[in-house]
Amino acid sequence: MPPQEPPRRRVPGPARPRPASAGARPSRPAPRPAAKRPAPRPPARRPRTIRLGSPRPRLRLVSLGLTLVMLAFVVRLLQVQAVDASAYAAKADKYRFQEYTLSAERGEITDRNGIALAASVDAYDITADPKLFTPEESKVPDAPEQAAALLAPLLGKQPAELAKKLRTPKSRYTLLARKQTPQVWNQIKDLRKVYGQKAQTSEGGNGVNLLGGILSEPSTKRVYPNGELAAGILGYVNAEGKGAGGVESMLDPELAGKDGKIRFTQSGGRQVPTAGSQGTPAVPGSDIELTIDRDIQWAAQQAITEQVRKSKADRGYVIVQNTKTGEVLAMANAPGFDPNDLSAANAAAMGNAALQDAYEPGSTSKVMSMAAVLEEGKAAPDTHVTVPNRLHRGDRLFKDDIDHPTWYLTLNGVLAKSSNIGTILATGQLGATQAESNRILHTYLRKFGIGAPTGLDYPGETAGILAKPQDWSTSQQYTIPFGQGLSVNAMQAASVYSTIANGGVRVEPTLVRGTKGPDGRFNPAAEPKESRVVSEKTAKTLARMLESVVDDREGTGNKAAIPGYRVAGKTGTANRVDPELGRYKGYTASFAGFAPADDPQVTVYCAIQNPTKGSYFGGQICGPIYKKVMEFALKTLHVAPTGSEPARLPVIFDPTP
Repeated sequence: MPPQEPPRRRVPGPARPRPASAGARPSRPAPRPAAKRPAPRPPARRPRTIRLGSPRPRLRLVSLGLTLVMLAFVVRLLQVQAVDASAYAAKADKYRFQEYTLSAERGEITDRNGIALAASVDAYDITADPKLFTPEESKVPDAPEQAAALLAPLLGKQPAELAKKLRTPKSRYTLLARKQTPQVWNQIKDLRKVYGQKAQTSEGGNGVNLLGGILSEPSTKRVYPNGELAAGILGYVNAEGKGAGGVESMLDPELAGKDGKIRFTQSGGRQVPTAGSQGTPAVPGSDIELTIDRDIQWAAQQAITEQVRKSKADRGYVIVQNTKTGEVLAMANAPGFDPNDLSAANAAAMGNAALQDAYEPGSTSKVMSMAAVLEEGKAAPDTHVTVPNRLHRGDRLFKDDIDHPTWYLTLNGVLAKSSNIGTILATGQLGATQAESNRILHTYLRKFGIGAPTGLDYPGETAGILAKPQDWSTSQQYTIPFGQGLSVNAMQAASVYSTIANGGVRVEPTLVRGTKGPDGRFNPAAEPKESRVVSEKTAKTLARMLESVVDDREGTGNKAAIPGYRVAGKTGTANRVDPELGRYKGYTASFAGFAPADDPQVTVYCAIQNPTKGSYFGGQICGPIYKKVMEFALKTLHVAPTGSEPARLPVIFDPTP
């Protein structure tokens, strides 16, 4: 069937004008306005065709880059989680866990009666946060200077020094003063509180506390309750709290104890309570009990200090020893120092000169020569010794301290009058030759402990000087018998007299009675070594001879006599070697002895170096010190007075037939 045409639509044409009414004049049509000619169109541009390259290379490049990045992440992840896992875990623990050292409390040092000579007390290190003193934080341009002016009187520091520390650039911590007492820290806190209240009451309540940046850290401070007393024995501790001298250094491991540690989880600088903590507690140091008696130490120190001042001497020392046990009851030095204030101490006085000075003892050494002569049976107390005014030996001419006519002395008189010439003559009988006499005398000197450490193991102690007999010079062969040409320390010299007082048995000196650990148990020190030097008979004979030095009117030690007690002693006046000049200059004055002579309990030794005012003879300036200290010690130890009269051995003999 042929397709049919669609019906045509009729399009209406323009409306025809209506005819005019009859009699009306036909109107002319209005002229049509001239049509505007349209602007000519610009010729149409043909669009530029952009040809795109193939996207595949770019996609490959991007894919390769992403692959490399992902590969780097994978490698790093493997390194962190597999290869270096333990290292990173440790680093995490470092910041996750906080660890602190718990300082051990240092042990006390006490005297034999438990009285504290050195102790540790609570203290504070005063610190500051310098950032809080900057103009931006404090709102005050000179905040460090103002704060320093307030703190200086409390801390004993110069304001300029404190201000400099408070101006430390780019720092949140600075140490202003170490080991301040709780009283000082309380004063600083009170002052800080006052300025904090002022800041709150200022306009708007936005003021800044000038001392808000002052902080503290808990610490401990070593204190010495008795000041200078026994400072030479005790020593001191350094800024780190370690022993740096004396017993503090000698027994530092025992005193220091063992620090502990505590480890806890932290977040934001604060401990996480629920995470718990772990660690090891600090072990306190042991207390050290010395053999020293504080009261006897005080008496000895007062006596020697006063005499050194009066004699304008370089220094002096006094030692008090128990003759039977070897325990040192006192060891005093002058001048001394206060270990509480090392900044004011004289460096030359900060040691223990009684153990660290080596000097020629002089006539106090003659007792060893007499012990050798008696023990070898070469003479007796009443043996006659004719002593000329001068004696020629070797290349020298020897004399006594004073010029005198020929003395007719017994061996006892030689010791009582302290004759150098008489001692040379007596010791010359020890052997068939001078060389043999030297060897025998050297043997006895060594037995008495000369030229060897005392056994105290004290830091810096000198062993003295005693050459081998074959090395003695011509001069030394004759000077060593009366105490020149060899050197000792004061403890060695005291020990010689304790040996005689103890029946000829030398007991090594001891300074420590024992230790008391954290458990409170007392552990006594090991028993000191003992050795026989001379027989008991020789020792008792020497004790009677030494009484003549003090008791007989011919003796040189009359000023050491003590009413009610028999006293044995010996004076000494030696030429002194000046350590700076390296030659003889001045004298060493000394006195040594024990009491009661019939039942010895206490030995006292005194020496004064280079007295420059008044007498320099040992009997004159050390005899009175011996008397003061010995009297005090006998009373303190409740030693009963002597009940018998002295032997009064003959001092001189009549040369006429």
